Amino acid sequence: MHTLNIPSLKNNVSAEEWQLRCDLAACYRLVAAYGWSDLIFTHVSARIPGPEHQFLINPYGLTFDEITASSLVKIDQHGNKLNDTPFTVNPAGFVIHSCIHQAREDAGCVLHTHTRAGVAVSAQECGVLPISQQSTFVLGSLAYHTYEGVALRDEEKPRLQADLGEAHHLMLRNHGLLVVGKDIPTAFLLMYNFESTCQIQISAQAGGALIHVNPAIVEGLGNVMKKATSDMGAALAWPALLRKLDRMDPSYAT
Repeated sequence: MHTLNIPSLKNNVSAEEWQLRCDLAACYRLVAAYGWSDLIFTHVSARIPGPEHQFLINPYGLTFDEITASSLVKIDQHGNKLNDTPFTVNPAGFVIHSCIHQAREDAGCVLHTHTRAGVAVSAQECGVLPISQQSTFVLGSLAYHTYEGVALRDEEKPRLQADLGEAHHLMLRNHGLLVVGKDIPTAFLLMYNFESTCQIQISAQAGGALIHVNPAIVEGLGNVMKKATSDMGAALAWPALLRKLDRMDPSYAT
């Protein structure tokens, strides 16, 4: 990362924004570590608290395993860069993420992937099947959006917003997976379950007849997750994930 000569922003932004930058850079590194990245072509965005509707997103051209807190680009709802940076923002990433942050006040973090398993299930007419414990967590809050080509047109935004509604998981047909979390740790955990659901489904479909989970089990899963995580949700796993990153390469927090 030193070869990119990106100056540190730690002393030029608020402590709150710096912490958000460190967490978002960590999320990018984790996406790379778990094999969910697609070279430079997907995105994770995080809203900066406040009424301005500003958010952070990846610098277009960097792979996820080299993103740092200082390299993240701060933009507004119109795509204008708000910090001095040589990097641009992927137009398709801006269209998708800006419209979700605009429509959902609870969208602290939006995470989007193009994994092989995710795209494979998104291309299946049946969508997510209730065949695993992981799938039951996804099915409790899942929506679908029909593919309209590369997301470069503002006219697609209202349909994206309408299809997502209040769901936390969105399957972009023939495209990939997207999750909306109240914060970065929550979004990461949501995607971990979503991606695992798709990997399990593709593997299970290669075998024999499938056993479907009783639909009644999907109901009330919110309380089940609270109990399973001691009511801490994703915050229970996030510190351990950060320790994992620190052992691998702590440069994400620079």
